[in-house]
Amino acid sequence: MDTLIPKDHAEAVAIFRSEIIGALVRRELDHGELRQALREIGLKRYRPPGLDRTKPISIPTLERWYYAYKAGGLQALRPRPRSDRGRAQELSPELRTLLLDIRREHRGASVPLILRTLVADGRLQSGAVSAATVRRLYVENGLDRVAARDGEGGKTRLRWEAAAPGALWHGDVCYGPALKVGKASLPLRIHALLDDASRYVVAIQAFHSERELDMLALLVGALRRHGSPDALYLDNGPTYIGHALRVGCARLEISLLHARPYDAPARGKMERFWRSLREGCLDFLGSVTSLHDVNVRLLAWLDEHYHRTPHGGLLGKTPTQVFEAAPREPDALDDKAIADALTVRVRRRVRRDTTISIEGRDWELDLGFLAGRVVTIGYCLIESEATPWLEHEGKRRPLLPVDPVANSNRRRPPRRPRGEQRDGPPVAFDPTGALLDRAAHRRSQSEDER
Repeated sequence: MDTLIPKDHAEAVAIFRSEIIGALVRRELDHGELRQALREIGLKRYRPPGLDRTKPISIPTLERWYYAYKAGGLQALRPRPRSDRGRAQELSPELRTLLLDIRREHRGASVPLILRTLVADGRLQSGAVSAATVRRLYVENGLDRVAARDGEGGKTRLRWEAAAPGALWHGDVCYGPALKVGKASLPLRIHALLDDASRYVVAIQAFHSERELDMLALLVGALRRHGSPDALYLDNGPTYIGHALRVGCARLEISLLHARPYDAPARGKMERFWRSLREGCLDFLGSVTSLHDVNVRLLAWLDEHYHRTPHGGLLGKTPTQVFEAAPREPDALDDKAIADALTVRVRRRVRRDTTISIEGRDWELDLGFLAGRVVTIGYCLIESEATPWLEHEGKRRPLLPVDPVANSNRRRPPRRPRGEQRDGPPVAFDPTGALLDRAAHRRSQSEDER
């Protein structure tokens, strides 16, 4: 049962005053007895609400409380607020307008910076206005820093949620404790994807880095297990604003959304999950020495605790119950569609030894005539072991890994594949013979053929 407490500070003060002079109001006092009773009360010290020290109360004040309580009861003992409270009466109308206009146009400017700038410009005398007065002015007009940061001053933040599981996924990175591997200390980055409607974690994995490729690998794993969401909601970190993620999501028909910069409350569900993860897992990793150890602990915590625990935002249901109860349409997404969506095509110049470099690794072509030419190379971002290929004349030709030792004992291949070489007798071609025939007025071979 909740404790009955005063509804505000003014009621607390009124109750405090009534406890001091309330007994006198209920007594029948003869002439002169009231003065004597008030004098006895005034000899004591009292601690008013909100103060950490005691203080005496004057007899005129006690007398004023006595007659007010006798006439109007507890309500008459409530302190009256100032009529000009919160209106920054030290400011002239012109200065008020100037300060408000500056804050509306420059949301990020602090009050000390605004006052310092006005003093430097000669538009305000130093010390004429306190920072507290200006802050009260901004609070009164909804232009304080908190309101400006949370809702641009004029908009209210609302609690929102996706319509159904699979409609929206959150993606983010959490910094974990560094891992001690031998004498080295390696960073720990936890990447995760969270379904908005069910709070179900569709993918989570620990890495040593915070790269776009790490995010893509995590996303592909989630797509293979759960299909594609309608939208992906991310922050504005370098991991989430690269061209590969943008193009890949567009090819997979996934809307890519980004939160407003420096607006952590807009991603409150993800932040709340990170808090639960830290309190239940990351703060108690112990002496793990590998990413594998971290990942198995993360999955154990998810499967045995988080996904099975009733969630307040789900009306007491668990994330697993909500996520698995949602109907799902058949998803045509397969490995080929994912690979095609994350295929990169780059232009590279073939070296004279018919080799080409891709992501720091050398490959060789089987078409010697392309040496020195610029060609189109394709490869999948997420399949590091897959063989890249050459796209030439509408055909795909796989590249071969370069083996210099094996090439030292290998016969030199023809510049063109055998299928592209001409069969039959050689074509007659004799430039000097043609000139000699013309000088001797002999008929050329082409004339004989005619």
